[in-house]
Parts: sequence; C-alpha cells; structure tokens
Amino acid sequence: MVGEWAAAGTALLWTLSSLAWTSAGRHVGATSVSFIRLLLTIPMLMAYGWLTRGLPLPTDADAATWLTLGFSGLLGFFAADICLFRSFLLIGPRLSLLMQALTPPIAVLLSWIFLDEKLDWRQWLGMAVTLSGIVWVVLERPERGHHLHAPRHLRQGIFLSAVSAVAAALGGVLARAGIGEYDAVAATTLRVFCAMPGYVILLTVLGRWGRIGRSLQNGRAMGIMTFGAFVGPCLGAVFYMVALRHCYTGIVVTIVNTMPVLILPFSIFLYHEKVSPRAAGGALLALAGVALLVL
Repeated sequence: MVGEWAAAGTALLWTLSSLAWTSAGRHVGATSVSFIRLLLTIPMLMAYGWLTRGLPLPTDADAATWLTLGFSGLLGFFAADICLFRSFLLIGPRLSLLMQALTPPIAVLLSWIFLDEKLDWRQWLGMAVTLSGIVWVVLERPERGHHLHAPRHLRQGIFLSAVSAVAAALGGVLARAGIGEYDAVAATTLRVFCAMPGYVILLTVLGRWGRIGRSLQNGRAMGIMTFGAFVGPCLGAVFYMVALRHCYTGIVVTIVNTMPVLILPFSIFLYHEKVSPRAAGGALLALAGVALLVL
C-alpha cells in the first residue's frame, strides 16, 4: 500500500506546512507566502536531485512530460492555491474547506473520463466515509465569533473555492497521467518551476514586488517559511507524486483532503482551541474512511 501510505504522509506534511503558512502570513501576507514558499522550495529540490540523480534540474524529461506535469504544476501550485487563499479572506476557512471537499469526487470523475480508472465498492465506501467526516468537521459553526458574510463576498468566496477544488483535482489527474515512471523529486521540481510564471505575472500586475522584497527581509517569517517549504512543497509534494504513481487519483486526493481533520490536534495543543464532541466524532469518521482505503 505504498500509494495510500504516501498519500497519508502527504496529508500530514501539508497540515504542518499549513500551520507554517498561517503563522508566516500574519507577518507578511498570504500572497507573499504563496510565492516565497516556492522560491525557497526550488533550491531544496535541486540539491536533492543533484545528490540522488546527479541532475539538479529535470533536463532528462521529454516534451510530453514537461507539458503534462508543467500544466499540472501551474494548476496545483498556482491557480488552486491563489484561489483558495483569496477565498479564506472572503468567507473564512470553514466554508472554503467545505468547498474543497468537492476535490475528490471531481478527481474521480476526471480520472474515470480521461484515465479509465475504476474503483471497487470498498474504495467508494472509504471515499464516502472520509468525505462525510471532513464535511462533519468543517460544517460545525463556532460558538463565538461567527458572523454573516456580505452576499457579494459569499458569492465570490464560494466561486473561488470551487475553482480551487476543480484546479486541484485537474492538477492531480494531470500529475498522475504525466509522471509514469519518472522520478518523483524531478517531477515535483518540474511542477514547481512551471508554477512560477503564473506568480511572476500576477505579482507584476498587482504591483506586489516591493512587498515581496520587504517580506524577504523579515527574519522570523523567513524562518517559518523555510520550515514550511521543506515539509510542504518539497517533501510533501514528493510524497504526493509517489502516491499518484502507485494509487488511483481519487483515493490519493481523498486521503490528502483529511487535512481539515488532521489539523484539529494541533489546534488543541498549539492554539489551545476547544474541540467539540462533534468535531472529534467527525475526525474519527474521516480516519475510519482512510482506514478503509489503506488497509
């Protein structure tokens, strides 16, 4: 079960990186974090590629691999993340994460259409149970601090989060189609490189390069982002590519989408938040669904 366990590792690593992005974003802003994390990831991936393959860059990839994995990186590392970060600002993480629960069924549908991937009844049941647990957790309304969103913000936030879910699902399907037997670290390097032009264009249009420069001078934020870059876009993304090589896309995306549940223990111990019995029950339900997929 290499693919399933790699997907579980991805979920854990990306949960840790999410904590790092949240902390760093309080200092330098979400857009800066989204760009700088990839800037920090590139030399890490290049160093690993040089040590393990003697090739710091994916120069041995053919044109088809560059095209497929490159478009996957542009969708996953740029489009999906930018839309999701923006939806956080408009409607908050609860509704945004709820919309992200659309990613697994979309990935399954796309994989069925384009890759002819078929799941048995146990895998479908595992996906359904996992998604039920996630929705159970993220639908819970906090007792305090809840407020209604402006209709315009609500429409924009839900739309952007839905776009993020579609982009993440399509990016996963393309990554599965493109990796074949290619090296997982080199594939991740290729995907990260191909996401960078999207950020360059966006930052230029928005005139954010000055903010990026100031963010690079923030020592505390850079330390946090360096840790996040290592466990997230670097190590976590490599685990993700390994999972896609050995497992169906729909199963991988379902397991990875347990992040809203995995973050609950960290919320308790790091932020001293109270977790209700409903949230704990949803977490157990999601973990039961993952168990159906990996055991």
